[in-house]
Parts: sequence; C-alpha cells; structure tokens
Amino acid sequence: MRVWNALRRAASSGLSSGDGAAAGGRPRRRAWETSLSPLERVRRLLPPEEAAAVGWCAAAPQAPPVEEKEKEEAAPQAPPEAVGERPGAFRAGELALAEVRRKHNTTLKLLCRLAAGSVLASPGGILPHRDIIGQLPGQVLRTSAGARLLLRRPSLEEYVLLMPRGPTIAYPKDISALLMMMDIHPGDTVLETGSGSGAMSLFLSRAVGPKGRVISYEIRDDHHNLAKKNYRHWRAAWEIGHTEEWPDNVDFILKDISTAAADMKSIALDAVVLDMLNPQSALPIVHPSLKQGGVCAVYLANITQVIDLLDRIRTWKLPFLCERIIEVTHRNWLVLPAKLKNCKSSQIVETQENIQEPPQKEYEEIHIQDQVVLKESEYNESLSDEAETYCSVPYVARPSYWQEAHSAFLAKLRKYRPLLL
Repeated sequence: MRVWNALRRAASSGLSSGDGAAAGGRPRRRAWETSLSPLERVRRLLPPEEAAAVGWCAAAPQAPPVEEKEKEEAAPQAPPEAVGERPGAFRAGELALAEVRRKHNTTLKLLCRLAAGSVLASPGGILPHRDIIGQLPGQVLRTSAGARLLLRRPSLEEYVLLMPRGPTIAYPKDISALLMMMDIHPGDTVLETGSGSGAMSLFLSRAVGPKGRVISYEIRDDHHNLAKKNYRHWRAAWEIGHTEEWPDNVDFILKDISTAAADMKSIALDAVVLDMLNPQSALPIVHPSLKQGGVCAVYLANITQVIDLLDRIRTWKLPFLCERIIEVTHRNWLVLPAKLKNCKSSQIVETQENIQEPPQKEYEEIHIQDQVVLKESEYNESLSDEAETYCSVPYVARPSYWQEAHSAFLAKLRKYRPLLL
C-alpha cells in the first residue's frame, strides 16, 4: 500500500511541476507520453531504484493454468527437422533424369538408376554415377567430353513416358482428364481393367492415397509382370529419394475381368477405369459393384470403338448413362526471338515453308540398355549472331508443326485466289 501511495504522489507531483508545465499552467505532454502505456509513463517519473521494481513487476510472466500446462506436456511434439523437410542429395538406388541441350531446339532426356559402379552414357560423353551421387538436384555437371548435363529427379509424368513399355500406355494428359472426370478422392477404391505397362496404376495409386485401394486386372502374363515391375521400381526409388513412402495400395491380379464376377460381389467400388480392347464385355461384371452415382471411365483409341460400346449399352439395357465423350489435345508452342535488321524486326511468317528443319515427333524414344532417351521441343539458348543486341528483341510465337503446315496451305490459297476466281 505504501508503494502505490508513493507512486501516486510522485506522479501527481511530476505532472504538476513547473518543468513540464506550459505557459498557461497546464502540463505539457511529452512526445514519449503519446505512445507509452500509463504504467510506463509513471515508471519514467520514479527514482531509478523504484522504477526497476515497477518494471520487474510489469515484466513478470503469468503462469499458465495447471490444466493447459498438463495438456502441453502430454501432447507429442514432432522433431524440428521433420517439419517441412525436403528431399536431399542423390543417393544410390534412386532415379536420376539428365537433360542435354541439342540442336534444332530439342532436349535429350536420359533416365537412369544410380549405382556406384555405373556410368551415364550420352552423345556428349560419359558421366560416372559416383559423380552424381551426393549432388543436389538441379545442378549442372559436365561429361568427359565437356557436355553440360542438368541433373534432377524425374516427375511421375516423365517416369511414365520413359519407363519400359509393353503395350501402348495411357498418356499423362489422358490420365489427368480421366482422374478429373471420375473425381477420385483419397481413400477411394478404384478398379482398373488392363494393367498394361502400369502407367494408369501409378497415377491411381497417388490419387487414392495410403488409405485407398486400386485393384488392377490384366489378362496377359507379360503385361502383368511388366506393370508390377514398373510400379515396384518407382516405389523403391521414391522411398530412397524422399522422406515419405509411396503407398503400397495396388493389387495386381492376373485374371480376365469377364471371369471375375464372383470376386466383384464382395467389393464396393467408387470408380472404374476400363482400358481394354472390348470394354463392353466388362460392363455387366463391374456395374453391380459400382456404388450408386459412381463413374465408369472408358479409355478408347478411336470413335468406332466408342460407337460399339454405346450400341452394346443400348442393346443390353445396362444401367449406364453416357455423360461425355471427349478428346484431349495438347498444343506445344515454341517462342523464338525474331531476326533484326537495322533495329527493325524483319517480316518473317513462321510457316512450314520458312522452316528448313523437318517436322519432328512430339516424343521420340530411344532405348539404350538400362537408359531411356526422350527428345522433345524446347527453347533456343541464345539469339542469332546477326541480331542487334542494343535493340528490343521481338518474339515470334508459333504452334506445333502440323499447324504450321496448315498456315502454309492457307497462305498458298490466298496467293492463288485471284486465279481461281
């Protein structure tokens, strides 16, 4: 009680003293008084020994309630290094993707499994795997011949395009559309007919997550073994190069789906994917196990197969409704700097006539022992030697080669139009 009385007396005497008073007798507010708390204002008016005691009382932390303290002690805390941890350097046994720049705006991609005693062979020379192991992804290394290789971990899309194949795979662009149409969630149970090379199985495995399940039927023994091998290799490489494990949630079954009616009775399916030659033969088998409102997506190669499927659904009076029939297309663009003449962009029409290089396929694969090479369109590395470096560089954007050929045809048609009239 004495302390607080002394504080009040000191505060009242300090505020009413002549030092802080204006000409009219009112106390003058200092600059620090407008931003400080009342306790801090009083503390600055006290002697040093009493001000220290007041500051210590204000800074004393309040003890948390006993119940909250017990909850904090009982709650498990994750180690700080496990939160937000990212994959580290390359290690032996995982997959590495090397990119080499080639002429004609192409990039050569090589996929290999790292081993201490192996080498990565490329057109630009060799690179021992021991030089890659221990390096962080995203670095550029040089081969024995001086070629530059960009090393990184492959994505699932790149692995699917580069992995060994038996039958033709379902391409990632089509798989992405199928996943969106089926609206698959983590924890769903999905049936796949036609394992093939395992491309669809890998994407379905990631979509359903650790709590989900993928059941994949395949009638051919060689396709069944290849799908299991590709899936196993991806999981093994993923576990080495990442902190978490890839879910082991795919059941590969070597059996004809048309003879699996007894197996389907005990399964409730959220979605069905049919990737086979005659999907209409599997519809009567899978529809009793498909949940009400579930989606059955069919992957077909041409419109003739689509017509046969719809005709079979109509004649057999199956409880399926055709919602959509779509074709997924991707258009690759190549953006190049235009040639300059006296700081003026030349009027170049980027059509097939002006481009001397032959049309290239979107993806061209070359298998070399345990390595796979992929060539695809990329960007130019530098400007032409004739370009003026002090001028602004206009860019020419053009679509892929088949569209250039179409543009060239239209240009010829406009040229000879007066003769046709």
